[in-house]
Amino acid sequence: MPTVATWIREKDEPFFARWFLERPELRVHNACRDLERASENAPVLADDAAGLLLTGGPDIAVEFLRQPVPDPSVIETDARPDRDRWEFAAAREATERGLPIFAICKGLQVLNVALGGTLHLDIPGHNAPELRLGNLQPVVYASSAPVHTRYERINSSHHQALDRLGDGLEVEAWSPGDDIVEQVRRRDYPYCFGVQYHPERHEQYTALFHEFFDRVAARS
Repeated sequence: MPTVATWIREKDEPFFARWFLERPELRVHNACRDLERASENAPVLADDAAGLLLTGGPDIAVEFLRQPVPDPSVIETDARPDRDRWEFAAAREATERGLPIFAICKGLQVLNVALGGTLHLDIPGHNAPELRLGNLQPVVYASSAPVHTRYERINSSHHQALDRLGDGLEVEAWSPGDDIVEQVRRRDYPYCFGVQYHPERHEQYTALFHEFFDRVAARS
């Protein structure tokens, strides 16, 4: 049975559970409940890992960023270096093995930094309460974005965003008011897709999960 490796916070588990319930042929390994795998030298992905899901969470801790941080106060106080250590190691291992990768919100930021990119450390206008669950934010898509990944409006819940893109990443969507990156894909890789919004929170994003799960299943 193929395994999706991930780190999902307890408060986010209900959002993701419904998507995994639709694919009982896949096993989920949530490293949030297996902290010994964050050991610095041990492999973080088991042999049966067939895909990596990078999910939302607190800001990346300062020591993992690839850029100056002039004002550390902009980094959320609940940053989790143990989680960051696991996720960056997992991203490296998954990339080396060519595993399917789906990155969401903070997960997209981890992916970008892991590939050598940088972040806007504090931006306005993308974390209003009404945007958290409501698909209210307009979005513009590049012609390269597949039709099934396009939405007229999306949700939003973040105060950081991609700045310099990591190696191989191409922008597929952005917000029209400020050009904040909303969706990327790595073209020189079997399957590596990331979004800044939260598809786990709404049914309109069903196609994104099924595409990722199909890739994981095929990997096995």
